[in-house]
Amino acid sequence: MQVSDNHLQAKRYLDSLDTLGYDELADAMTYKWFRLNVMYHIKNKPGKKVLFQPNQEQEDFYCGQHNRDIILKARQLGFTTFKMISDLDDCLFIENFSAGCICHNMDSAKDIFRNKIKFAYNNIAEEQRLLISEIGYDIPTPTSDKGNAYVFSNGSSIKVGTSYRGDTLQSLHVSEFGKICKKYPDKATEIVTGAFESVPADGGIITLESTAEGKEGYFFKYCTEAKRLNDLNKTLSVLDFKFHFFSWWLRPEYSIDGEISPALIKYFDELEAKHGIALSDGQKAWYSAKWKVLGDDMRREYPSTPKEAFEQSIEGAYYANQFLDIYKDGRILDISGYDNQGNVHVQSDIGVGDSTALWFYRLVGKEVHILHYHSNSGEGLGYYLKHIEEKMLKMKWKIGKIYGPHDMNNREFGSNAKTRKQLASEGVEYMGKTYRANFEIVPKLGIDDGIQLVRTLLPRCVFDESCSEGILALESYKKQWNDKLGCWRDTPLHDWASDGADSFRYLAVTENKRSSATTARRMIV
Repeated sequence: MQVSDNHLQAKRYLDSLDTLGYDELADAMTYKWFRLNVMYHIKNKPGKKVLFQPNQEQEDFYCGQHNRDIILKARQLGFTTFKMISDLDDCLFIENFSAGCICHNMDSAKDIFRNKIKFAYNNIAEEQRLLISEIGYDIPTPTSDKGNAYVFSNGSSIKVGTSYRGDTLQSLHVSEFGKICKKYPDKATEIVTGAFESVPADGGIITLESTAEGKEGYFFKYCTEAKRLNDLNKTLSVLDFKFHFFSWWLRPEYSIDGEISPALIKYFDELEAKHGIALSDGQKAWYSAKWKVLGDDMRREYPSTPKEAFEQSIEGAYYANQFLDIYKDGRILDISGYDNQGNVHVQSDIGVGDSTALWFYRLVGKEVHILHYHSNSGEGLGYYLKHIEEKMLKMKWKIGKIYGPHDMNNREFGSNAKTRKQLASEGVEYMGKTYRANFEIVPKLGIDDGIQLVRTLLPRCVFDESCSEGILALESYKKQWNDKLGCWRDTPLHDWASDGADSFRYLAVTENKRSSATTARRMIV
């Protein structure tokens, strides 16, 4: 989408604002970018009325807008404020323009409407209204301001809420979409299937903005795909999201006189060496001061790179601390060909349900090398036996033990009352070939105890980089959110991440049993 007016001409007018005559001012008011800089007021952080003037990040976004935009950002860059002022301006100067904003809760929705949209409209100066009349246009008046919404006399409207299903929208803004995806996945689905469909592909605008909230949900998915298209320099269709990233170090005010934490020197050096981000001493001091308060949450709240933003642990995740250490230690790398002499074991959750996850791993000293992850659903036992055999042959791995959960000892109807363990041992035909495997059964253990064993095992684990899907499942495995009480439940959320996490929990039980047996033998000797 091209910017609707001549941005350069508007800037020329702004550069000579103090010397413009009345006729020039009247002409300048025909340019949206000019109006955005001189016409609207907002409340600043202390609550004082100030003129709204877009910052550099907002201007860069304005000039680079597409039909579909996704903004990954640091905190407090004001993109929701900018979009609300921009959409309000469109409502005032375009007939029958409909704009909507979705927030993660109603308190935020009320605040945005009252302190950004309504405040901006009510504080348009009378002299500016007169200037606009000189170009033959009168600012429309609200015919309704109920329910956090304005309906204007020119047929335009702007509404802020927690969801949207209704008439066509020309512009939809979703504030803190990552937070919605994290805590309210059903609401996120409703937004994608409902609100998105209210915006026409031809000329409609969808803007998603958020800080990163973990590697889960639509926001992470859309960011990943949009960044991939950006990195490949692909031409975007009207339905593709354009990726925008705005970091903390772009803001000039994020710089102070102060001490630089010695613990962050390596981090700052890596930013410059790997990413070309050369920070000033003032910026390093500011980051150090914020880091003392926020700790590892800095990566989410004030990311330096897109990748870093999503490396932050997921709130409510069971293994958050463990994965922070895994990333810090660099224990995700290419290890597929390392020490290829040891046996490779397989842990599965075959027998638990329709979906199945496999973990391939090797014991190297005290370390557990996680070599491969595979998951699928809607397939029978033969499919997974085939995958195990073919993967071992392809990688030239020596097959070790194959583990399955206690459910494999349950008898199945329609199979002559045989267990899955028996079926696998006798052979299962799949795609014209018979596959066999002798499963060892993992003892049953409570979920809470199993989770604790995983926490104990993860510090010993090194992951092959090909296991990204499985790693994501482990990172995303989290507690259920109690919306009514506003807290996390003590039970796991059953979602897409559960299968990989459940299988890995069995792996932890297996290795705990093996380690205990080894210790017992040593004590006897």
